[in-house]
Amino acid sequence: MNTKILFTVTNDLNYDQRMQRICSTLAEAGYEVKLIGRKRKNSKPLNNISIPGKGSWSQKRLNCFFDKGKFFYLEFNLRLFFYLLFHKTDIICGIDLDTILPAWLVAKIRGKTFVYDAHEYFTETSSLHGRTFEKKIWKMVEGFVVPNIKYAYTVNQSIAGIFEKEYGTHFEVVRNVPLPQEIPPKPPREKYMLYQGILNKGRGLEFLIGCMPDIGVPLKIAGDGPLKEKLETMVRQLEIEDKVEFLGFVRPEALASITENAWAGLNLIENTGLSYYYSLANKFFDYIQAEIPQICMDFPEYRSLNDQYQCAALLPSFEEKRFTQLVQQLETPSVYQQMVKNTRIAKKELNWEKEKQRLLDFYAQIKKP
Repeated sequence: MNTKILFTVTNDLNYDQRMQRICSTLAEAGYEVKLIGRKRKNSKPLNNISIPGKGSWSQKRLNCFFDKGKFFYLEFNLRLFFYLLFHKTDIICGIDLDTILPAWLVAKIRGKTFVYDAHEYFTETSSLHGRTFEKKIWKMVEGFVVPNIKYAYTVNQSIAGIFEKEYGTHFEVVRNVPLPQEIPPKPPREKYMLYQGILNKGRGLEFLIGCMPDIGVPLKIAGDGPLKEKLETMVRQLEIEDKVEFLGFVRPEALASITENAWAGLNLIENTGLSYYYSLANKFFDYIQAEIPQICMDFPEYRSLNDQYQCAALLPSFEEKRFTQLVQQLETPSVYQQMVKNTRIAKKELNWEKEKQRLLDFYAQIKKP
């Protein structure tokens, strides 16, 4: 019989590209996979995902009365516990700290194999910044479970090293890289910089808008979120409506085309916590697959990859003068063209077709109880 795996997350499953790649890869390899999340009021319908010639994997969303805050986490974890308790599986994989406890407890109770997939350094995320009590609770959960885990993986070597040093638990690394993308020959790119992602605090967006009066390259912002109105107000006050365009939420298939046509990508993150400092955002790899240079932060993971591939200009801190200098640097034709060439080398290695072997090797080592 095929090995059954249950994956657990707290999102509504619609746009979790990492989990879609992981589940599809394992289903294609012969595993029976189900991804469990939660249903929100505005959640779009889900479809089970078929792998041509290989079968399919399924998705399940749990209904919750509460939508956010501590009562949501309490309710979701209880519902998840009882769901996992009565559904057949060989392996339970908890994604991040917000699902780790019920997944680990049920695996212990039922004698099943538990796997932990840490998508981020959860206790150091910006959402817990200044929230001492909540951070303490999540740290207690982490300290209770992580030292007792045999199988674990995370998104980069920096986070793996932190967990191994603190808890003595070995973490493999499966990076969050996209599928390989072929870029057909096309006319010269439009000259615009692109920010893609949620419009949230900590993403350097206010800083970016503040730089635009002195930047000659237009900016397109693809995404939506809590900061949108504030950013639009800033644009009007600075009288730079001709330089900044808000595209709103863009579906992934349309976003790929917008990214390919961009002159440069932007990946700016405020150093508001260790989770951001040690992060390795999806868009870093998306820009590489689109064969466009980018400006990103001079944080450890980006610096390490850029030392190897030289496809980004690194910003040490949020200084308008330095950001302007980096844009001007990219406007030098020889510098720009060399970075484009470097992305074409990097994309051959930094893609899911290469990275998925790490995932398959990880699960191949696990023996069913």
